[in-house]
Amino acid sequence: MAEDQTRVERPDVPAGEPDGSRTAPEVTASHSTAAPAWVCDACDADWPCPAWTSAPTDAARRAELLPEFVRLTRRAIRDLRGRPGGPQPPEIVRRFLWFLPLSDEEARAVALRLR
Repeated sequence: MAEDQTRVERPDVPAGEPDGSRTAPEVTASHSTAAPAWVCDACDADWPCPAWTSAPTDAARRAELLPEFVRLTRRAIRDLRGRPGGPQPPEIVRRFLWFLPLSDEEARAVALRLR
């Protein structure tokens, strides 16, 4: 794997914890990605793909996902912004933080903070 690619397999499971320690839906285990493309290895959809975004996200699950997905959002903004036809930073924020009800203004503010 090239140096500029980072493998993201189970962002809901902190490094060093066994995969079964969190309550992630099993279907998401095979839906991984690698930066800088941010495309799902299993279904070729923009990542996080529908397997991730359709998983239930109650308050406890959002609390588990938030720290890692904020980190991934920062990296995705760096990787994806400025690409011809690519998403703008607020769109990236809404894509990666789908489980939060962000308004357009809030997504812009988060994108500015994460740049």
